[in-house]
Amino acid sequence: MGKTERHATIADVAALSGVSVGTASKALNDRGSLREETRMRVKEAARQLNFEINAGARSLHSGRTYTVGMITTDTIGRFSIPVLMGAEDALGAGQMSVFLCDGRDDPIREQYHVKTLLSRRVDGIIVTGRRTQARAPIGSALPVPVVYAFISSTDPDDCSVVPDEAGGAHKALDHLLAIGRTRIAHVTGPEHHHSAQVRAAAVGERLAEAGLTPAAPPLFGAWSEAWGRQAVGILLAGGTEFDAVFCGSDQIARGVAEALRAIGRRVPGDVALVGFDNWDVMTEGCQPSLTSVDMNLEGLGRAAAEMLLAAINGSPSPGRHARPCHLVVRESTSVPLVPSASA
Repeated sequence: MGKTERHATIADVAALSGVSVGTASKALNDRGSLREETRMRVKEAARQLNFEINAGARSLHSGRTYTVGMITTDTIGRFSIPVLMGAEDALGAGQMSVFLCDGRDDPIREQYHVKTLLSRRVDGIIVTGRRTQARAPIGSALPVPVVYAFISSTDPDDCSVVPDEAGGAHKALDHLLAIGRTRIAHVTGPEHHHSAQVRAAAVGERLAEAGLTPAAPPLFGAWSEAWGRQAVGILLAGGTEFDAVFCGSDQIARGVAEALRAIGRRVPGDVALVGFDNWDVMTEGCQPSLTSVDMNLEGLGRAAAEMLLAAINGSPSPGRHARPCHLVVRESTSVPLVPSASA
């Protein structure tokens, strides 16, 4: 009789009905194009768990505004918009709204946004950006919980939800090795960039585990198609023998594909090609379509929002939480290398 009653969460409903949190949210709010069978299964799970659509909001302390602030430094929204969409999926089940603020890498502007959000009495803040590199916290002893998504905080006591970039690079290398590629080059972004460093280190690590050396030292440059084209020229000028190129971004990979096509190297017949980000504009625009590592930004946003809701309800999750990436295989690696007939 004296036990504290634990409220069912949207995650509990999703688990019981065998769907994602985002799908459960859509089913309970009658949004999205879901099969009727799925919608009914989710609603039945909610009924069994005594979960109501706004149970997430009702379980919050009284006096809440049911609003969350999101501060980003990603002006073009390439990374922050998918994170925002995932967060809204999770927060929608608690009928919470999100205020999006653009900090533009300006500390004064960012602090103005923090003060404005706090004056509006938001229940929590999500901080995101265009880089996974750790950044200074947006403030100390803030009156509301803060979760960092995609970007991370230098304070280990803060909650940060980030993609496992090294794990994603390992998956790319495992795929290339599985299709018989052994002379793998790596072309990536600026050497000072955290993501470029992490992905390049992961390449060397996985090749060493396989008893192989890289076809060439990692080539660091810009996150651009122009750099991808230039890098192919550098590899050829150095007499590098390579049967695969793993690129630190899809933009770079598209440039590599163009340069290989211009010199008559077939992709994937002669050279298998893998990118990173799974940006549809690039992966589908590339010829052939590009195999790429997907950081699952929407899932990352959902996880960050769920952790923020838990923190608002008194159950914070301090520390750095790495979320797995996955590989999406397309035509640029779909043909296995056929070994030449040996005598």
